[in-house]
Amino acid sequence: MAESTHQSSQQPGAPQTRTGGVDDANPSPRASDRAGRAGRSPLSTEHGTTTIADGVVSKIAGIAARDVAGVHAVGGGAARAFGAIRERIPGGTTNYAQGVNVEVGASEAAVDVEIVAEYGVAIADVAEAVRRNVISSIEQMTALKVIEVNVSVDDVWLPEDDDESDDQPSRVQ
Repeated sequence: MAESTHQSSQQPGAPQTRTGGVDDANPSPRASDRAGRAGRSPLSTEHGTTTIADGVVSKIAGIAARDVAGVHAVGGGAARAFGAIRERIPGGTTNYAQGVNVEVGASEAAVDVEIVAEYGVAIADVAEAVRRNVISSIEQMTALKVIEVNVSVDDVWLPEDDDESDDQPSRVQ
């Protein structure tokens, strides 16, 4: 059996091209080298890993959603009612994660946000603005890649909804 040798079709003395590595003509790293680094994220380095709790991402998303013009509140009806009671209790705080559900992985996050839109705004535009603001806030603050933000518009707020007060005369005496 004859031994098979690979012979180059290049002229003798001409530089040989290598594939899959770094050479003078093509300084890009091998695909296997890139793949090894691609698995790394700012949250996972050779010095250790950083984990971010779901509650942290929920709070960031809730604050980002509230910052969008045209969003009156975040959360469904029951969550908002419970939140209003909690805020009235002495020492009670605002739950910024109310109305936000997240799934956080090692390097990615998915977010669901329930909002109440103000009457008269273009709901599709408000939803897109919420989506953009939530994505940019989470990605800037946590280095997680946000793969989706689902916005659910549960209600429309009317200005006269807040005008109701106890100062109106009672219909019955």
